[in-house]
Amino acid sequence: MFWTTLLGLTTLVEAAPQFGGGFGGGVTMLRFGCPNVVIDRLDPLVNPGVIPSPHVHQIVGGNTFNASMTTGDVAEAASCTTCQFSEDFSNYWTANLYFKARNGTYKRVPQLGHALQFSDQFSTQTQGGILVYYVSAQPGQITAFKPGFRMLVGDPTMRSRPDTTLKRQNCFRCYTGPNYGGDVGAPCMDDSVDSEALPNKVCPGGIRSNILFPTCWDGTNLDTPNHQDHVAYPVTGPANFLSLGGACPSTHPIRIPQLMYEVVWDTTGFNDKSEWPEDGSQPFYLSTGDNTGLGQHGDYVFGWKGDALQKAMDTSGCMGAKCSTLQTQAIDSARQCSVNKVVDEDEDGWIAELPGMDMPMTM
Repeated sequence: MFWTTLLGLTTLVEAAPQFGGGFGGGVTMLRFGCPNVVIDRLDPLVNPGVIPSPHVHQIVGGNTFNASMTTGDVAEAASCTTCQFSEDFSNYWTANLYFKARNGTYKRVPQLGHALQFSDQFSTQTQGGILVYYVSAQPGQITAFKPGFRMLVGDPTMRSRPDTTLKRQNCFRCYTGPNYGGDVGAPCMDDSVDSEALPNKVCPGGIRSNILFPTCWDGTNLDTPNHQDHVAYPVTGPANFLSLGGACPSTHPIRIPQLMYEVVWDTTGFNDKSEWPEDGSQPFYLSTGDNTGLGQHGDYVFGWKGDALQKAMDTSGCMGAKCSTLQTQAIDSARQCSVNKVVDEDEDGWIAELPGMDMPMTM
């Protein structure tokens, strides 16, 4: 995401209520890339121990990821991470995106790296994966996640959304041209450039997806059975990106970092509309079988080492992949970190069904 416009607004936030206010001490926004550690049909959060899980995910972060990964301190169990911040052994994952051709076959959509910002060359070279953001809108007043913390945002079964109260939490942007054309401004805030559903037109530069997580915590539970009830949104609804938002509800009084995922799908290889459905409808499906995009969701397992994240959230003015309290690694080192694939399925070829839907597979 290009931040030339948005970051210029941070100087106005204290005086502009529409951006949330309350930024005493300056905003901190960590923005860093994480290449994939594996693409596999596993989900230790929603389907722990199940091999295979119902749909394919792309996973980034630490190498402790597995179907039955620890519910304790992930950082203590990991030996490497694909993330640019070398003390971040967390795991972040989303559903994959597939193109369905007119003949009914599917192909996984490849991904791109991320736009050059803050002189961050690492994130331009991830060759996919997830661009991760942590925002501390009020340094010194934001409580970082604790070892064992997990959460899920979004509903993979959702295909319609009559309630628009969470419309700013999941969105897609249709790039207008190469080199991230049209990538200006904050995500999920402008209906003229972002949509909750997958774009229903050819996107000349590909599709960007953003997933934002709740910013209030009950202060007690590191997880709950549905992986959502221990977190909540401010009483006024989800905060705009880079803003503090309203007060947290009394049931969830602790402010936590604003976490966001960003994924760039390179759909340009599928822009020939003669290969699209005959009725002209958009041809892309999430790996859950969802071609609306409304079922977009993200999973998170915290795994920062020690108090590294808390120190960063307490430090004013950290931007991008530079923060005086944090250590980084080179892209070559990050790429050496991997997890062995468990479910043996065709990852890149043309397939008759989405994995998990009557697909032949071996383990």
